[in-house]
Amino acid sequence: MNVDHFSQQAEDFHRVETALQFIEANFKDQPSLDQIARRVHLSKYHFDRLFKRWAGISPVRFMHFITLDYTKQQLAKSKSLLDTALDAGLSGPGRLHDLFVNFDAMTPGEFKKQGEGLTVSYGFCKSPFGTCLLATTRRGICFLGFVGEGGDKKALDQLFQTWPGSDFKESPKRIAPIIKNIFTMDKKNPRPFNLRVKGTNFQVNVWKALLTIPRGCLISYQDIAAHIGNPKSCRAVAGAIAANPVSFLIPCHRVITTSGAIHRYRWGASRKKALIGWEAALSLT
Repeated sequence: MNVDHFSQQAEDFHRVETALQFIEANFKDQPSLDQIARRVHLSKYHFDRLFKRWAGISPVRFMHFITLDYTKQQLAKSKSLLDTALDAGLSGPGRLHDLFVNFDAMTPGEFKKQGEGLTVSYGFCKSPFGTCLLATTRRGICFLGFVGEGGDKKALDQLFQTWPGSDFKESPKRIAPIIKNIFTMDKKNPRPFNLRVKGTNFQVNVWKALLTIPRGCLISYQDIAAHIGNPKSCRAVAGAIAANPVSFLIPCHRVITTSGAIHRYRWGASRKKALIGWEAALSLT
């Protein structure tokens, strides 16, 4: 999967995102495929082809994956998912869908320094979900976020705020192959990704719990709270998930409300829906 392919996917995603936003705003009117296509200035035939090129399935099938009924069904299936994952030895360094992720949290002493003296390389790259910003240290990926409202500057501000005091170096050529590996998801030759994160003990425990959620599955905030042994901490769990510094690899997009609603995503509700639908489609292959 080359860079040109990712550029095409990123371009397609912007139209898909616009379509999702239109559906969100007009769902009560049940817009037709033709109406949705016109919103992105395409005929329904061109839109159908574009959508299939991006998601691998038709727009109608994709929309099914992000409806309330579907998400409720997934929540019911995933009720004991976290316990099952732990029993299978998936906690800590372990499996994340078809990739391997090694999770490394900073020590309390390192956390106190807030990244002082750390060298962070970063770069903007295309992905199937638009432009993203990835940053790494010598010990692993420390930030992965998507560019949304506010553009590159807001994404950079999020990175700088996450690692204050660090020495930042823009290195797009170093970052590009890492992004390619992350979104290619080679099932035959999974490659380990080392994550280097900074957070409170509570945040780190929540992020570790997220790593046990397989691709294509959905979990509620309450399930995560119960899993970490603090069932009354739903609000705090939501806060920790919102502060997740490494999107996609730490799959916070797989956590939804008990009602089945898809929202509360740091990089936009439409992108969260796109991620959920995209992974649901992949699970069919």
